[in-house]
Amino acid sequence: MRRYRYRCTVCRTTSPVVHQIHDLAAEGEAHRLALHGGHIPDDEAAGQVDRRGRWYAALSPLVAIHAHIADGLSDLHDTKTMGHYWWASSGAALILASAAALILTVVSAAL
Repeated sequence: MRRYRYRCTVCRTTSPVVHQIHDLAAEGEAHRLALHGGHIPDDEAAGQVDRRGRWYAALSPLVAIHAHIADGLSDLHDTKTMGHYWWASSGAALILASAAALILTVVSAAL
């Protein structure tokens, strides 16, 4: 399940997590209308976050891949909560390590 947040850098506020993209747009629009008279604040941010509340766009590629896998594994157990389960994070690390070992094996065999 995807999670989204709206961030206004002028007010220094962040919306609660929403699960639909149209809810994210409504959250941003309501904030702009209520506090900024409909104007769009400079450097506002809206986007997808992982279960820990980190913006995917701010993560390094390897950490973002790990977060996507761990989010998917955590969502198998409970789709509405935040935070990774220890087994989901471990499983994501195992999947990434296995993929790296497979790639290393294929490259070594090709050389």
